[in-house]
Amino acid sequence: MTTALNVIAALLTVGFGLFGFLAPSFTLGALDLTPTESNMGLSEMRASVGGLFVVTGFAVLWLNNPMAYAMLGVVYAGAALGRFVSVILDNPPVVKAVTFGGIELALALWLILANINKTA
Repeated sequence: MTTALNVIAALLTVGFGLFGFLAPSFTLGALDLTPTESNMGLSEMRASVGGLFVVTGFAVLWLNNPMAYAMLGVVYAGAALGRFVSVILDNPPVVKAVTFGGIELALALWLILANINKTA
């Protein structure tokens, strides 16, 4: 069961990343972001919200190692931390920010706790 949930988490990572990579305008709208006078926001979506997650998810699947899955959890923990700090400091739409942060936290906890003490 651990293996199946690990693979699902990695595939979700790829899926989340594909939105940012292939549909950056959609992703900007979903995150309540608006482009300014340049298209740099689209570039950022494709890079940090898109390509980074697509490649990370595929790399974890390719490595298929418990430590790789745990490190994916660390990535999600960092995202959740940033999201929750933002709720305190930045006043984003709370329901949306906490929902996204909750998903990131759940993935972080699963991936870290299920994999950190395993050996390949």
